[in-house]
Amino acid sequence: MVEVTQPVGARPPLPPFTRETAVQKVRMAEDAWNTRDPERVSLAYTEDSRWRNRAEFPVGRAEIVAFLKRKWARELEYRLIKELWAFAENRIAVRFVYESCDDGGDWFRSHGNENWEFDERGLMRRRFASINDQPIQESERKFRWPQGPRPADHPGLSDLGL
Repeated sequence: MVEVTQPVGARPPLPPFTRETAVQKVRMAEDAWNTRDPERVSLAYTEDSRWRNRAEFPVGRAEIVAFLKRKWARELEYRLIKELWAFAENRIAVRFVYESCDDGGDWFRSHGNENWEFDERGLMRRRFASINDQPIQESERKFRWPQGPRPADHPGLSDLGL
């Protein structure tokens, strides 16, 4: 029997991705982001990870943590759903939607796309996000589960028509 060893600090599933492992990676990212724990989320990225998120360009885990702290201080009641769009080798493309409100009680549904590139350890080294915000009424919300990861039986984006 051949023993398969993983690189030190690996975060499976590792590239090259199959459809199954890409879907798993996307759901793991969604679940982590829904914790709204910047330190935990940052561990999925390389130490020198490069991002583009709207008009911000964080580099490295410390900047990612600072970015996420600012983000979740503004985006209250944050709930996120991600869906696999495409994958190849060490890259995954996702589409996502999240809902949040600001401190004035105004609600938004934010639609976006992300392109991810992973290293051999399964850590994301590049993340490019494009996002558009849509004002909504509180009554239009579709993401109403308790704070934290989306329940397994909650519909995904395609099921919700988003």
